[in-house]
Amino acid sequence: MAGLPKLDRIDINILAQLQRNGRITNVALADAVGLSPSPCLLRVKRLEDAGYITGYSAQINLARLGETVMVFTEVTLQDHKREDFAKFEAAVRTVDEIVECHLISGGYDYLLKFVTRGVSHYQQIIEDILDRAIGIEKYFSYIVIKSPFVKTYNPLGKLFPPER
Repeated sequence: MAGLPKLDRIDINILAQLQRNGRITNVALADAVGLSPSPCLLRVKRLEDAGYITGYSAQINLARLGETVMVFTEVTLQDHKREDFAKFEAAVRTVDEIVECHLISGGYDYLLKFVTRGVSHYQQIIEDILDRAIGIEKYFSYIVIKSPFVKTYNPLGKLFPPER
């Protein structure tokens, strides 16, 4: 991470505030982190330019739009060469209903998170993926019944405590 600006506790606090509320005004953000608006805006711009802030987005309440099903799928590949992983990742990247893809250690290779209209929609998608012959040996699906909570932010203050 050579060349990146060193972050202090105010920068971390700015990032924490913005990930909880990307629409916060600069004045409110400055007040929350203990700065005046002008230096706060300069810090935000510096964090954006350095790539710490990669974008702003809306969080959508899918339940208000209609019924959906979330499915976590464990995938094990047949072979484990670099090109096998690249082929798999390129193929699943094109599936819009896959909203997360994680290469993991342990008993299987990937953990995928799907959001679909229902179980039959998920089944159609997974069958289409299997028909692509992208090296899947086996998969296991887990349908989410309930999500008691989903955090849309990371605990930055705990992960990157200010240096003393």
